[in-house]
Amino acid sequence: MPGMMQTILNVGLNAESVLGLIRLTGNPHLAWDCYRRFIQSYSEVVHGLPRAVFDQLVNSEVAQAGGETVRDLDFRSLRKLAYAMLELFRERCGEDFPSDPSRQLLAAAHAVFRSWDSPSAAAYRKLAGIPDDGGTAATVQRMVFGNASGASGSGVGFTRDPATGEHELYVDFAFHGQGEDVVGGRTVIDTSERLRHAMPEIWKQLVSGGNTLEEMFRDAQDFEFTVENGFFYILQSRYAHRTAWAALRIAVDLAEERLIEPCEALSRVKELDPTSLRRTRIAHPHRLPLAQAQVANTGIATGQIALDVETAKKMAESGNGVILVRPAILTEEIEGIAAATGILTSTGGRTSHAAVVARQLGKVCLVACRELAIDLTGRSCTIAGQTLQEGDLLSLDGSEGRVYAGAVETVTERPERELAAIEAWTRSAARKTA
Repeated sequence: MPGMMQTILNVGLNAESVLGLIRLTGNPHLAWDCYRRFIQSYSEVVHGLPRAVFDQLVNSEVAQAGGETVRDLDFRSLRKLAYAMLELFRERCGEDFPSDPSRQLLAAAHAVFRSWDSPSAAAYRKLAGIPDDGGTAATVQRMVFGNASGASGSGVGFTRDPATGEHELYVDFAFHGQGEDVVGGRTVIDTSERLRHAMPEIWKQLVSGGNTLEEMFRDAQDFEFTVENGFFYILQSRYAHRTAWAALRIAVDLAEERLIEPCEALSRVKELDPTSLRRTRIAHPHRLPLAQAQVANTGIATGQIALDVETAKKMAESGNGVILVRPAILTEEIEGIAAATGILTSTGGRTSHAAVVARQLGKVCLVACRELAIDLTGRSCTIAGQTLQEGDLLSLDGSEGRVYAGAVETVTERPERELAAIEAWTRSAARKTA
């Protein structure tokens, strides 16, 4: 199910295997980083322990080490963090953390199956019109490690822009990170521009791999990949969920590129309502914005600031436009995403699970606004030094990634080129059947 409970646990780790991994690789940082990641994800997903208590341990260790993020910790700090997490698990669960890989794997698989009945999954199915009796699947596969060395990292790529349909590689990447760093929405993600310059050969393989996937599946793809010690791996690929605007452009472009026939392009857009294919942009783009962010979905959204899901739902029930302002958007917050007109976050990337869901629901979404700070106690947020209270008006420009105080004037545009192509193919098909 797109955007929901796609949990990756690198099971088979215990203190003994960590030491074995150190002997095998000569890389204690990799070994202890993998172990602390596993302890936290297993505890959260399998045993339902709250994410916040582990995040507190991480933040405390980062502060003590004088770093900015967990990526700044050396192997000694990571080892200390792993043992602190083991002790936390023992205190919360009343038992030692399991060390048997078979037990770990079985429990992880059961947790994935249970995720089908989670409140966030049920809410997503209701919004997407998916029946409740389908169930989910668990995949077991060999791991590769984006946290292995300086020439490593993990990413998510779309072969075309899922918001606009533009034929360009759309990539989020976490240097020295694993896939959860990208899709979890809790960290600031590196730009594709940095990846292109830092690893030009990997970028060439990304472009080539994306083209190959499109040729194989004859459609835009959403794929996950890892770079381990300079080697490029595609982990999985699937149909790229996209906006209606992007769906139209991608269908037309694929036909013009001869990957599909015009008749197939017509079948792919037959459910789209041409009269609703519009998008808005700022009428006066020279107005000074408060801040800049990364665009996860296009359009213009204006609404009252809501700092949590429940407030967003209450504001929406009153008939007001809502901008959900959060440090990150998580899949558990899907009801808030659905209620909001737009979403603004201080961290995360364009391809996080929650951002993908927001795009599917047609919500304007800006992420990684580094000038955003949220004060839940004071029910306010500060953007580039300007403090706004919950309930104040905020506008998001999903074309340029800009954030504005108050309301903005907008103009509307339509995909005239693509609509003209569809109309011409429709007339041609009608003549052939006449």
